[in-house]
Amino acid sequence: MKKTFTMLAAAAIAATTAAPALADLVVPNLSYRTGPFAAGGIPYADGFNDYFTLLNERDGGIGGEKVQVPECETAYNTEKGVECYESTKGQGALVYNPLSTGITYQLIPKVTADKIPLYTPGYGRTSAANGKVFEWVFNYPANYWDGASVAIKYLLDENGGSLEGKKIALLYHNSAYGKEPIRTLQELAKKHGFTLSELPIDSPGQEQKSQWLQVRRDKPDYVLFWGWGVMNSVAVQEAANIRFPMDKFIGIWWSGSENDVLPAGDGANGYKALTFNGVGGDYPVYADLKKYVFDAGKGSGAGDAAGSVIYSRGMYAAVIISEAIRKAQEIAGTPKVNAAQVRDGFEALEITDARLEELGLKGFGQPFAASCGDHGGAGGAMIQQWDAAAKKWSLITGFIEPDHDVLDPLVAEDSAAFAAENNIAERCN
Repeated sequence: MKKTFTMLAAAAIAATTAAPALADLVVPNLSYRTGPFAAGGIPYADGFNDYFTLLNERDGGIGGEKVQVPECETAYNTEKGVECYESTKGQGALVYNPLSTGITYQLIPKVTADKIPLYTPGYGRTSAANGKVFEWVFNYPANYWDGASVAIKYLLDENGGSLEGKKIALLYHNSAYGKEPIRTLQELAKKHGFTLSELPIDSPGQEQKSQWLQVRRDKPDYVLFWGWGVMNSVAVQEAANIRFPMDKFIGIWWSGSENDVLPAGDGANGYKALTFNGVGGDYPVYADLKKYVFDAGKGSGAGDAAGSVIYSRGMYAAVIISEAIRKAQEIAGTPKVNAAQVRDGFEALEITDARLEELGLKGFGQPFAASCGDHGGAGGAMIQQWDAAAKKWSLITGFIEPDHDVLDPLVAEDSAAFAAENNIAERCN
């Protein structure tokens, strides 16, 4: 108990240093800049912070209210993530985005009780897409089951519409995160007649030789990969070592950053990954970031990661949160919104092509419209491929829609079980 109290106190002190005034719009950043997952955590946190700095410096905030982003280090540790939540929520927190499926699972009952929205784009509990059960959780524009389905639809297209008799291996981080797509892939295997093998990798994932020996022995037609942090670059290198065809190796969107492929050099050429947002820095918003944030010396980092995969995704999360706050201000008729009003903003949010263009992000993401029952969005994703010579990712498809005929019943089943376990009555009748 004494140790826990000390840890909580330390987290509170770290998070409340220069605590924002309650009149500001407060969006805590539960980040991780240390440990084996820092390679992804740092650029994501920087992109998240920098976009809110841009709004403050260029626009005077959102609706005339400055945004404060108190940061608390979780080290991608679930216990520390919960401590960070507890130590920052009293500052007037409007929404949380912890970038961790494990932390998300622990925070869902807490945010429900505290009435603070939880935004988990592209991660977290997939069935939270059902707003009838998960009133305070939002995971648009896409989730892990969407990602698994999109990968299979892409492979169907690559194989003339049939995967009958094919062998597909799932290499995954042995955690709540990595296990998310398994049920979906099992159902898709039944539907399409392919054989699925599951190869867990224990965290942090620096030792994978036995899994890749099994891949070499089993000779799957394709390998799907749910990795994060240091395990990503290790997996790409191991695949190259056994000469597995890189164009048959497809990662989820958290397994497709520059950090994951550069260490393998030419060996990574042709590796593919999913993405639910555009790639590269050729969007007008990056010019604004340079002018108002980096050149002014107000960047969260050095600014050299702008336009990279994970930086862009952290920025995108901040874009959606800021748009939800803006929508909340419109609905409430006041710029000084609270967490419950921001939840209403998330639920009424519509992101159109026209709005993305206004934000300097034309074509960056898929349009979607949330509703009381739909907190998950359209679920589309694209495939990007690594060009080792050019040292860049290129999109090789447009948005591919997931198989809702398979996914919708799974979401309904899982969310209904959660509702029964937690005595939750469905809403949106």
